[in-house]
Parts: sequence; structure tokens; C-alpha cells
Amino acid sequence: MKAKTKTITIDGIDKKILRTLMEDARIPILEIARNVDISGAAIHQRLRKLEKSGLISGSKFIINPKILGYDTVAFIGVYLDKAVHNPEAIKQLKKVPEVLECHYTTGNWNVLIKILCKDNAHLMHLLNNDIQTISGVSRTETFISLDQQIDRQISI
Repeated sequence: MKAKTKTITIDGIDKKILRTLMEDARIPILEIARNVDISGAAIHQRLRKLEKSGLISGSKFIINPKILGYDTVAFIGVYLDKAVHNPEAIKQLKKVPEVLECHYTTGNWNVLIKILCKDNAHLMHLLNNDIQTISGVSRTETFISLDQQIDRQISI
């Protein structure tokens, strides 16, 4: 079981800094400093404090998978025959590069995964050859996303 995550309180300046970086993580620190009206050194200190707290970690580029030919997003509810198989099933799912997310859930499934495929044929291949063949997986239930309408982080 996971330990409870320690929470922190952030002030208005931290919020302004975070909102700016969430829009564009490559914005120069000095530009943020001018917009927030504090020194560049103070921005650096606040960012170090936010990183140390675990609130932020790194920055990343967002890849558009459609440009690479990945057009099908699916959510798959995975039924495991015994809870004892959960760790091994997750270990095997991690080996499937198309699996983007994996969540233990309440309800009917033991696990819900999000996968990205080139098309429905690719999805079917993954289901038949990579996911349903994992030891402990008794069956799956698949939902294909027609179009993502919301994609955001938590509001700061």
C-alpha cells in the first residue's frame, strides 16, 4: 500500500510561476521573473523548493502520436483470475510499449489500462497476442476512444 503523499501549501507567486510553466515549460526564468515581479534568483529558489517537495518534477516535450501513425486510443478493463497474479500481470503489461497507463481499480476490473495503437487491427493484435496471453488475465473489456475532448492538468 502506498504511503500517504505529503501535501504542501503554495502561495500566489508560486501559482503564477506554475501556471506560466504549465503553458510553456521552456519560457526563460528571467521572463517569468519579469512577469511575476521578483528576481530570477527568487524564481530559481522557489522552483527548487517546489521540486524538493515533489510538486513538480522535470519537464517534457509532448509528442503528437498521430504524426507517427497512432490513431487509436483504447481503454481496456482487465479481469485477473486471482489477486495473487496482480504484480506479475503488471510486470508483463509494462513490457508492452503501447500501454501508456495502468491503474488498479474498484468495480468489475482489477486493472484499467490505456493503450495507443496505429489502428483497430493493431489493437486486435495487441489484445490477442500481448495482453490476453498474460498469465492470470482471464478476460478483457475494451472501449475505443472516438475523440478526446478534455486534456489538462490540475488547475493551479
